[in-house]
Amino acid sequence: MHRVLHLSDTHVSRIGPDEDGVDGLAALRQLLYDVRHVPSLDLVVISGDIADDGSKEGCLAVRSAVGAFCRERGIPHVYSTGNHDRREGFAAVLGWGHLGPDDAPIGRRAEFDGVIAAVSVVNGLRVITLDSLVPGETHGVLGRDQLDWLEAELATPAPARSIVVLHHPPISVDAMPYMSSVVLQDPAALGQVLAGTDVHAVLCGHLHHQLSGSLGDKPVWVTPGVITRIDLTAPPSSVRGVLGAGATVVDLGGPFSPMFHTIHSRDRQAGTEVYVYNPLTGEDTPEVSPIT
Repeated sequence: MHRVLHLSDTHVSRIGPDEDGVDGLAALRQLLYDVRHVPSLDLVVISGDIADDGSKEGCLAVRSAVGAFCRERGIPHVYSTGNHDRREGFAAVLGWGHLGPDDAPIGRRAEFDGVIAAVSVVNGLRVITLDSLVPGETHGVLGRDQLDWLEAELATPAPARSIVVLHHPPISVDAMPYMSSVVLQDPAALGQVLAGTDVHAVLCGHLHHQLSGSLGDKPVWVTPGVITRIDLTAPPSSVRGVLGAGATVVDLGGPFSPMFHTIHSRDRQAGTEVYVYNPLTGEDTPEVSPIT
């Protein structure tokens, strides 16, 4: 049995708040405080958009908060890049993104240039992080080199099987027409590599709301955002972001594996509107009434 705390989209900048003026570090600290009694955690994973501005300072603030949480429990913390991250800032603070309880690097980086993909083993569970970042773009891509490396890693089963972590989900919701343009492009290529392997699940972020689906025979889970969440009760033409940090506890092993438990911080401002915009035009849509 393994239990993973899955976070994503902390969006901390060098000045603290993100581009919408929300304090992601405060949201992260509140969430970590509220999950302090969750038992039997083996690992924390953060699936991208660590720093809203891609800065070293943003990455350092997140590593400090998550690292302190992990040191108290003697467990590793693992990070992947997101579209807001910059590889140079990420690498300067997080290396290849796999850190032990003492913040020292664990595992190994993929042996090719241009991306930050890595693998480590935690009590028999293989943890693979992929780099779907396309600089300056919102959508994600996995190049052929990265897919070939992943295929080679998965060729040999791990003692407690594997999880794959990346920022951009390889699934989307057809009822939301903009979504397919911002998620992982060519998800079928990833699905072909994962088919028949020992992967328990694919863990992602990016969408700022919880979502489950399948890529071939593999479960895909999208965890809520830490800094904000998307309110799906907005009109179809609008995307509404509201306060309320969320995360997931992922249970692996046992007869019902994988299991995903969504948890939310106890934030009195949860549900407060942060922004509303039309994703097709990029324009704000203030005609949508604020949540009260």
